[in-house]
Amino acid sequence: MKPSTSRASLKQLWPYLFADKRSMSVIIVISIVGSAFSLAQPILMGLLVQRVEAGEYTSWIVWLLIAVVIIAALLSGLQHFLLQRTGERIVLNARRMLVRKLLRLPIAEFDARRTGDLVSRVGSDTTLLRAVLTQGLIEAIGGMLTFIGAIIAMIFLDWVLFVITFTCIVVSLGIVLFLSRKVMAASAAAQEKVGELTASVERAISSMRTLRASVATEREEAKVMADAEGAYRRGLDIAAISAVMVPVSMLALQLSLVAVLGVGGVRVAAGETPIASLIAFIMFLFMMITPLGLMFGAISAVASALGALGRIEEINSLPDEDADDREFGPLVTLSGPANAAAEPAAAALEFESVSFRYPDNVVRAARAKADARDRFDRYVTQTGRAAKKAAEELLAIDESAEIDSPLVLEEVSFEVPRGRKIALVGPSGAGKSTSLALIERFYDPTAGAIRLGGVDLRSLDRHELRAQVGYVQQNSPTLAGTIRDNLLLGRPDASDEECAAALREVNLGDVLDRSPLGLDAQVGEAGVRLSGGEQQRLAIARTLLAAPPILLMDESTSALDGRNESLIREALDRASEGRSMVMIAHRLSTVVDAHQIVVLDQGRVVGRGTHEELLETTPLYRRLAQHQLLA
Repeated sequence: MKPSTSRASLKQLWPYLFADKRSMSVIIVISIVGSAFSLAQPILMGLLVQRVEAGEYTSWIVWLLIAVVIIAALLSGLQHFLLQRTGERIVLNARRMLVRKLLRLPIAEFDARRTGDLVSRVGSDTTLLRAVLTQGLIEAIGGMLTFIGAIIAMIFLDWVLFVITFTCIVVSLGIVLFLSRKVMAASAAAQEKVGELTASVERAISSMRTLRASVATEREEAKVMADAEGAYRRGLDIAAISAVMVPVSMLALQLSLVAVLGVGGVRVAAGETPIASLIAFIMFLFMMITPLGLMFGAISAVASALGALGRIEEINSLPDEDADDREFGPLVTLSGPANAAAEPAAAALEFESVSFRYPDNVVRAARAKADARDRFDRYVTQTGRAAKKAAEELLAIDESAEIDSPLVLEEVSFEVPRGRKIALVGPSGAGKSTSLALIERFYDPTAGAIRLGGVDLRSLDRHELRAQVGYVQQNSPTLAGTIRDNLLLGRPDASDEECAAALREVNLGDVLDRSPLGLDAQVGEAGVRLSGGEQQRLAIARTLLAAPPILLMDESTSALDGRNESLIREALDRASEGRSMVMIAHRLSTVVDAHQIVVLDQGRVVGRGTHEELLETTPLYRRLAQHQLLA
């Protein structure tokens, strides 16, 4: 996908930096006080030289100078600690905000974006915010007092030397400000490439068994290496710009020092400037250069942080899943107005002329991924310059290209009566799983309406809606953690006895005997310690434990053998008593006893009725039945 080039502004950065106003105020006060103690040092040194030249008593000046130096050092250490602590808190707050936003984004955003890139924004992008503090921004703000005080003192001591010094600094500062814009753009591009690399590594690791079994390790390695090369090149861009910024700032100090020593020496020799004034001027020069160096570092850090913050704000600016619910009027709850609005005789679920097409960004992302796969195939079969060109094009997808998003569902209508079991059948791509996703409100219909008890789903609170609907996906993920963690997702207050009973109901009780830990046994990353059938049964047990009034089953027995399928079907029959069920069938034996079967083909309803009725009236169903619905 085409990298994002959005960059944040300083106005967007301030809320992150000053989220803890009390700590930041203390840090700024310490910085200002420390600057005052630093400015006192050249004054005391000049006074000491004058007293020594005059042969006067100087002991008290020496002790005062030592005390000032020690206090300035202590304040610097305290400020550094507070900056580090506040920087970590800024990162924590940014990660909290970003994670909270990510977990509430519409499903379409996850379908359109790469998981690893989203993970990278939480990890590496937020880390760059810390650098704004720890690499000198607040110190530079406090150092402005030192900078301004040093300028005033230098003008007072010798305005000729000051003009020479100031000219060198202004020129270097102009160059640094110009280069900082380059750093900002390069940083945003670099973070985008790091996100792509993270996504590639995440995909490779999560698919390791498939890669090994397909003898595709080397091809996948080449893909990850191409992303690593992209991140490396963007990092070199930043290094090249920084390589100019660093010597420019050093050159400002060196030229200023050489000019002051040369011209100042001549003026001392001519009697135009006292030696004490020259020594104080040189100390003030270093006092001015130090915060100036901090400002140069701060400019670079802020430029990098704004590039990363642009990626963070890109996610934060996205609407939450329920952001558009207001346009359908005030939300109603299932325990209150919804029941009052619902008709007693209304169907549990009703599709009325439902049409749906996926959002453009989802379709574009799917096509971009397909395009990237094609380019990758070219890359791994070529060598030399052709391979390099293909690798550079690998993720250069044109996101501005116009697309024609087809209808996935078109004028679909059917009812799910209360306490009845409805089966959806049809060839792959007919729109079966999409229908269940619409019931869960992962997406909303493009046209038409879906009703629960006669109430439009779009007027219901999503959390309450989903609490009423149990959904077993076609490939229900098993979360890393324990068996108990997975079971309690839908019903966190369930007891151990209820969890064990749910496992036994789906013929999964033997997993409790494999480990003395029982329900606390780990299932491994993505459930790797369980077979595919066991993972599917665990997902069904999780849904049965929650006992929702409506069950959605998306080919929930596809990975089971005949014996376990029969046991699961019996368990589902018991669980569905008094409940409404919509199931997507994988085998004919699963649907023959459904109260009604809805046949979908290319997003349209081409038949509905019982098994016997459809065998007589619907040719597509008859063909599917002949092939046990495996076509």
